[in-house]
Amino acid sequence: MDNQSNERSFILSGFNETMNFTVPLFSVTLLYYCVILFFNISLVLLIVFNESLHEPMYILLSSFCINALYGTTGFYPKFLSDLLSSSHRISFEGCLLQGFVMYSFACCDLSILTVMAFDRYMAICRPLHYHSFMTKRRLSQLVCFSWLTPFCVFAIHVLLTARLKLCGIKIQRALCLNWLIVQLACPETDTFSNNISAYVIIVIYHFHWLFIIWTYIYIIKTCVRSREDRVKFTQTCVPHLTSVIINATVLAFDAMYLRFGSRDLSQSLKNFIALEFLIIPPVMNPLMYGFKLTKIRNRILSLIYLKGK
Repeated sequence: MDNQSNERSFILSGFNETMNFTVPLFSVTLLYYCVILFFNISLVLLIVFNESLHEPMYILLSSFCINALYGTTGFYPKFLSDLLSSSHRISFEGCLLQGFVMYSFACCDLSILTVMAFDRYMAICRPLHYHSFMTKRRLSQLVCFSWLTPFCVFAIHVLLTARLKLCGIKIQRALCLNWLIVQLACPETDTFSNNISAYVIIVIYHFHWLFIIWTYIYIIKTCVRSREDRVKFTQTCVPHLTSVIINATVLAFDAMYLRFGSRDLSQSLKNFIALEFLIIPPVMNPLMYGFKLTKIRNRILSLIYLKGK
C-alpha cells in the first residue's frame, strides 16, 4: 500500500491454511487450552491452600503458573474464536494489547526464572543467610520485580509502536506481535526509537540470562563438594534448569525466525514456530515441577489416594 492505511484493524493472514481442517484444529486447541488451565490452576491452588508449601520456592512457582495463565489467556480465546470465524480481523487497539501480553508474558517468565535462580543460589550457596534474607517482604519485592519490569518495559515499547503511521493491514501470523506491527510502518516513518527500545530490551534480558548462568556456576561449584547439596540440586534445581533451557530454546528460535525467517516455509510451520512459547512451556513447566518437587508430588499423591478411598 502506497498511502497511510486508514484501517483501524488488521487481518491475521496466518489462518489461510487452516480453512480445510478448522473443526479438528479447534477441538485439539480447545482441549489443549483446557489442559493448560487445569495443570496451572491446580498447581496454584495446591500451593495456596497448603501452608507447608508457603515457602519462597513454591510461591515463585505459583507466580510462574499465574503468568502462564495470563499469557495463554491473551492468545487462545481469540485464536479459538478466529478458527470459527470467516473474518480473521483484530482491532488496532486489540492487536497492540495482544502484542503487549505476548511479550510481557514471555519476558515475565524469564524474570521469574531469574528470581528462582537467585532463590536457589541463596538456599544452596548461602544456607545460613537464606531465611534471614528471603523474608516475606523481600519475597514480595522480588515477585513485584519479576512482574513490573516486563510490564513497564513493554508498556513503553507498545506506546512507541502506537504512534507509527502504518501502510499495511496484513499480519503474516495467527497472532499480533509488536515487531510485526512495526514492519507495517510506512517507508517514511521514523522507527529509530522503536529499534533503540528493542535493543534496550534485548540488553536487559541478556543480563537476566547472564545472571542465571552466574548463579548456576556457583551452585554447581558448591554442590560438587557435598552429597547433601547434590541431592538438593537434583530435587529443586533440575526442574528450574530444565525450564530455563526450554525457555531459552523456544524464545531464541522464535526471535531468530521473527527477524531472519525464510518466506519459503509453509504457513502452518510458520504458525507453529511463532506459537512455540505458548504451546510448550505452559504445559511442561507445571508437569516437571509437579513430578520432580517432592512436597508437591507427595501432596498430589495424597489427594489422589484420598479420592480413591
